[in-house]
Amino acid sequence: MSARRNSIAALIVLVAGVTNASATTISIGTGAFGAGSTLTTFTGLADGTEVNGLTVNGILFSYSLGNGQVIIDGGPGTTNDIAPPNVVSVGNNTGVLSLAFPTLIDRFGYGFAILATASIPNATTISLFDGAAPVGSLTFAGVPDPVFTGGFAGIQSTIPFNRADVTFNSVGIAAFALDNVRTATPGTPTAVPEPATLLLLGSGLGVTARYRRRRQQQ
Repeated sequence: MSARRNSIAALIVLVAGVTNASATTISIGTGAFGAGSTLTTFTGLADGTEVNGLTVNGILFSYSLGNGQVIIDGGPGTTNDIAPPNVVSVGNNTGVLSLAFPTLIDRFGYGFAILATASIPNATTISLFDGAAPVGSLTFAGVPDPVFTGGFAGIQSTIPFNRADVTFNSVGIAAFALDNVRTATPGTPTAVPEPATLLLLGSGLGVTARYRRRRQQQ
């Protein structure tokens, strides 16, 4: 009986460990989304379309926002990472934009802009979830892009996730814009080799070159 209780206790600990596992998350750029990844834009949607409850490319968008609203619109205009129409907040910027994905993914990113013109170290934050279980989060800086503060926020996780909550720095900022949502499933290749891959490739080429020189000398 004691052995059985110990086995059950060990199983509970194991399950709890899996449920509470924390992923390793890293910041990535658009080069991490290669062939097979998905780019979601809002082209063809009418200005004024309500974003709360909107589904685009299988992604369900929802928003909790004080007295404000989130719609499809052309503001703030074309930037380095936004091409209207795009998601825009109107009014109070305090809230969370949630994106529920149709399948588990390990990479997620978006172009963004906020109503500011100076660099902000904590411009936007991504929090990842697998169901209700938190996976990890990262905060991204914004820089003039080229005028409004913004850029590309991208995250990769060692634990796949199916929901991302996006928040923006709301201190003195009345609005944000979001566009060009990128997602990739585990195993999808990157467009640009990762630094570790480049290092291995360089080492391999170096070994091959030395081998050829030695053969020629012999």
